[in-house]
Amino acid sequence: MKELIVKFIGGYYNCISYLSKSRAADKALYLFTKPRNGRKLTDEQREFLGTAFQKEYKFGEYDIMTYRWLGSKPTILLVHGWESNSYRWRNLVCELKKRGHNVVALDAPAHGKSGSQFFNAILYSEFINVVATRFQPEIIIGHSVGGMSTAFFQNKYQLESVKKLILLGAPSEFTDVLKRYTDMLGYNQRITNQLNLTIVERFGDKPENFSTAKYLGNINSKGLIIHDELDTIIPYSDALLLKNSFKNSTLITTKGLGHSLNHESVSDHIYAFIEN
Repeated sequence: MKELIVKFIGGYYNCISYLSKSRAADKALYLFTKPRNGRKLTDEQREFLGTAFQKEYKFGEYDIMTYRWLGSKPTILLVHGWESNSYRWRNLVCELKKRGHNVVALDAPAHGKSGSQFFNAILYSEFINVVATRFQPEIIIGHSVGGMSTAFFQNKYQLESVKKLILLGAPSEFTDVLKRYTDMLGYNQRITNQLNLTIVERFGDKPENFSTAKYLGNINSKGLIIHDELDTIIPYSDALLLKNSFKNSTLITTKGLGHSLNHESVSDHIYAFIEN
């Protein structure tokens, strides 16, 4: 049923493109940037996040929800991925608290309790900058597009406090992310060509220039990249691109942990990297 719905939407937008390419591309971009899940919190999630000091910050018109668990050791900033929220870090937060770290997490645009109805990595990177500037983390851990947004942020702002970056299942090239989306919906060439033009108009640069790998080449922090070789969301080849560009980094390959990488063995690698 889900595949039929996807094909129907793609076919409908393809039809619209013959009346107006720009209108079809606008609709396609709307769908691409609109999370389906991650906004509504369950009772369990509220209960855990309620153990943190919660505070909202601002980027322009948008609210940024942050969660802070106090500790005396260096601050660690946690940056979740698509259709998620700060609760995804629960197990890691509990262990980092035991180890004495000051831990901060933020909700992405259009996720959790943060503002905006739409998500993109550029806006997320600005959210990260607001929070990182406030808390001056020494370590940032980003999952999936949270890792991409972290690289966008650090490339642009070069925050001196950031000594280590940990990227979990992070995508490398925005063009590849966009292609997987357009292929999944079966968009015709009229829409895909117009989408590229619309992205330039909205975000000020070509899709191919939004590259995690390229941005990591400008970052001097020490890096840890963890990626599952069977990841069906972000292919393992992306991790190789990141490793080749990120000068002072280590790549750890897992097998069978999927895209979430929410596993004790991954956490152990994170703790070892943090403490050494």
